[in-house]
Amino acid sequence: MEKKILAFGDSIMKGVVAEYSPSSKYAMKYDICPDNFVESCSKIFKRKIFNFARFGSNIAAGKKYLERNLDKICPGDYVVLEFGGNDSNMDWKAIAENVSGDHQPQTTLRDFRDIYNSIIEEVVSRGGIPVLMSLPPIDAEKFFNFVTMGINGDNIMTYLGGRVQYMADWHEKYNLEVFKIAADKKVHVIDITTAFLDHSNYGKYLCDDGMHPNEAGHQLIFGAVRDYCCALGVC
Repeated sequence: MEKKILAFGDSIMKGVVAEYSPSSKYAMKYDICPDNFVESCSKIFKRKIFNFARFGSNIAAGKKYLERNLDKICPGDYVVLEFGGNDSNMDWKAIAENVSGDHQPQTTLRDFRDIYNSIIEEVVSRGGIPVLMSLPPIDAEKFFNFVTMGINGDNIMTYLGGRVQYMADWHEKYNLEVFKIAADKKVHVIDITTAFLDHSNYGKYLCDDGMHPNEAGHQLIFGAVRDYCCALGVC
């Protein structure tokens, strides 16, 4: 049976790009980048790619999607996993309304680690080869402007301790956890973070919301994925 690649992740794996809507200053327009990194990879890889990524998916949702498709994983298939961005995100509207409340991310770091480990174990049990992807960094200033549209940005700034950069620092905790998980489970991890950090103004590779890679950002990811996978003999 021909070996294949199965991809599970969120909107980044899906190829979503975002820009401010021309019809409303408080709305973001989302679309699929036709030259997203998965599409670019599909043109050069020797294995067929099945993309099961979902917009807005966190690690818990990703586990459900994977379990529904476990029967599609055959021995020797690569299973690429890209999660963490949504997991690290907060309910910014709730923070804006009550800055002193008990606010938690979509997924706590401990739950993120535990669920990710269980996904890896399920993939291995089917004979699949797990491949984790790190996260692109976020542009804290763009992201702050995005999440504060139409709500009390002053309260969010108070929550951040007056440091917009704390948004990027918090997101990076989940990115570092991806590398730790890969090291602990002894599985592949593709470092796409460095492809962005190699550029002093990496924000130009991110969309208006500061978190989704734009078309140029997808080409950065494609380069990192291509180089890693070609070393594995996949392309």
